[in-house]
Amino acid sequence: MRLGAILIFLIFISCRPTYDLLVKNGQIYDGLGRPAVRGDVAIKNHHFVKVGGVIKGKSKQVIDASGMALAPGFIDLHAHIEPISLYPDAKSHVMQGVTTALGGPDGGSPLPIGAYLDSLLVTGIGLNVGYLIGHNTVRNHVMGLVNRQPTDQEMEKMQRLISVGMQDGAFGISTGLKYLPGAFASTEEVIGLSKIAAAEGGIYTSHLREEGLGLLDGVAEAILIAREADMTVVLTHHKAIGQPMWGSSVKTLAMVDEARKEGLDVRMDQYPYTASHTGISIVIPAWALEGGIQAFSDRCQDKLLRDSIRSGIIYNLINDRGGNDLRRMQFSKIDWKPDFLGKTLHDVVIGEGKEPTIENGAEMIIEIQLHRGANCIYHVIDSADVANIMQHPMTMIASDGRLTQMNEGHPHPRAYGTFPRVLGHYARDLKIITLTEAIRKMTSLPAETLGLTDRGIIAEKMWADLVIFDPVKVIDRSTFTDPHQFPDGIEYVIINGVISVDQGDFRDSRSGQVLRKAKQTNRTKNASKSVKK
Repeated sequence: MRLGAILIFLIFISCRPTYDLLVKNGQIYDGLGRPAVRGDVAIKNHHFVKVGGVIKGKSKQVIDASGMALAPGFIDLHAHIEPISLYPDAKSHVMQGVTTALGGPDGGSPLPIGAYLDSLLVTGIGLNVGYLIGHNTVRNHVMGLVNRQPTDQEMEKMQRLISVGMQDGAFGISTGLKYLPGAFASTEEVIGLSKIAAAEGGIYTSHLREEGLGLLDGVAEAILIAREADMTVVLTHHKAIGQPMWGSSVKTLAMVDEARKEGLDVRMDQYPYTASHTGISIVIPAWALEGGIQAFSDRCQDKLLRDSIRSGIIYNLINDRGGNDLRRMQFSKIDWKPDFLGKTLHDVVIGEGKEPTIENGAEMIIEIQLHRGANCIYHVIDSADVANIMQHPMTMIASDGRLTQMNEGHPHPRAYGTFPRVLGHYARDLKIITLTEAIRKMTSLPAETLGLTDRGIIAEKMWADLVIFDPVKVIDRSTFTDPHQFPDGIEYVIINGVISVDQGDFRDSRSGQVLRKAKQTNRTKNASKSVKK
């Protein structure tokens, strides 16, 4: 009887699956920039347990990846995931291969971060998320939209909020020095707050103070912050805005190289498009917006002030995000005139029965801002700068995309297509970078920047975040005129060992995790020395 029981047990053991998921016959790109190798990948208990060669053993699920590329899950270092409570499945990101997203960019974040992260655990989320703590959010909380320097007491309050955010698991601090109230902050203020994040090993990401005519000064300021705060700095969504600055990436990249030679850890991220996307207020002088919408409205009632506001807008329309052509500003959100969604400022001005001049465009922008504002896509980036920045070894791919739902509004196509566009258009078709390098820029490099030692690489014991794509077919389909389209060629997305995209079809698996930065100092700074320049 006892022998029979043992035999039954042995039979049971022999029939039990060895793995949860086995991916066979793929071309494995480990994420480190090494050539692909053909082989299998085995996953068990949410982790990679065997990588490479022919893996034998039973599995609950098997994927035949013949002809497919296997890459670590893509890490989006600049993501507008504010709507994640509304869209917890994060479908628009997951369908393009993103398994981890960093929220809180451009100076804006939840506050307090700790309680917010706890709330995400309750609802469940479709991808892994981490957060930065936003300087603009902190400053507005303490000081409001005022154009002055903080008192000592206010500075202490802001430093305390940054410290609490870091203790709650933030990966660093973000600034939006082109936006309010960050535009009112001095460099010294930003350095003082960044030092608090640096003491916890946090990084600094910045929407620079200027990305148009003042671009070089904006880059210089970020480098100064890297030096004075002694921390990793990321020039986020790095670009050169406006025709007068086209070609300036040659100078900004040289500045980054010089800073790195000095020993400073300065990096960049980038989206692969020739248009930016932000609120229409970015073309309005910052001083005019101090105090909020009522204060702006009051200023517009004063003829002299309104003339000054209009002059400032005209300057920006000619030299900065306006591109000196009203057709370069395309509306992605305009509640006041919803019929013009997807159309241009040129269309709106004509629709109001006026000549499409820069002056009339400026006046229309004032009226739009008075009627709850709008969001716009600005077609003012040169393709040569996009390619030049992408080729730099310290540039990471990041979407700057906002979580969205199909047929909601008129988003920038980066919300659906950033990562497949780099893989298909820039790597395969244009050969701006190699496929191996593209994957490194999406995986191990951002993981290292964040200090994530257990993601971003296909290797044993790492969390099983995996993208399986067809290197021949992968491409973005979302366009500026028809943005609501998922990409082609992303066949499987696996997040923490759970399939979230299955043969191109989305599964609402909610297998994401809330990531909190481990409390150790300057690990990204030290790790950066191992990255080849």
